[in-house]
Amino acid sequence: MLVGGIFLLFKATMELNERLEGKDDEQQGPRKGARFWPVVAQIVVLDAVFSLDSVITAVGMVDHLAVMMIAVCIAIGLMLLASKPLTRFVNAHPTIVILCLSFLLMIGFSLVAEGFGYHIPKGYLYAAIGFSVMIEALNQLSQFNRRRFLSKVRPLRERTAEAVLRMLNGKHEEAEVDSHSANLLADSASESGEIFNQQERHMIERVLGMAQRTVSSIMTSRHDVEYLELNDPQEKLTQLLEKNQHTRIVVVEKQRQR
Repeated sequence: MLVGGIFLLFKATMELNERLEGKDDEQQGPRKGARFWPVVAQIVVLDAVFSLDSVITAVGMVDHLAVMMIAVCIAIGLMLLASKPLTRFVNAHPTIVILCLSFLLMIGFSLVAEGFGYHIPKGYLYAAIGFSVMIEALNQLSQFNRRRFLSKVRPLRERTAEAVLRMLNGKHEEAEVDSHSANLLADSASESGEIFNQQERHMIERVLGMAQRTVSSIMTSRHDVEYLELNDPQEKLTQLLEKNQHTRIVVVEKQRQR
């Protein structure tokens, strides 16, 4: 118990530190995945720690083998059915991860205390976990109601378009909603679907990134401009149109000298 509790405290503390630091995980190069054997070792240790109660229960139920087999089959089926919904739910609510890591800290502390001979009643742990879950449920309900209220006031697409136009015009007006409300709107939009389609997003990215580009990268040299001259023969015009890869083309007509 002592070793398992120390491992839980260490692992939960490291994960909490990474999430509370708030550093950006995006890298310029290709993202490296976690190594295989360290991940396997952590899974084995965690499984051994959380399997102590299961082993004790199995020893007590050794005379009821059929009940044990049915319980294992039901547990595996529930895990397979609930894995994807739970993953989507946790990804959509990052605060749940912090809450679960706090539970790991609490469980690890209780294991360390029992390893040193200090018994902590399980009712205290269950009461603390239940109270934390109730507070988090109220927090999620508050965010849901706030998100629903903001989505009814004005569409997020309209707010985003106005914000981009204010940036392009050089105006910095006071925001209609605070940053927390904007994050709630963005989360609800990501759950319901994309606010802008792909072409609109590319257009906004190009416009906002234009200030960081050089003039030579934006402009087109006059020697590279493809154009049609109306005075040219029809065969030449047809060849130019067949080779053209642009959606727009310049048409000129030179004045004949008299």
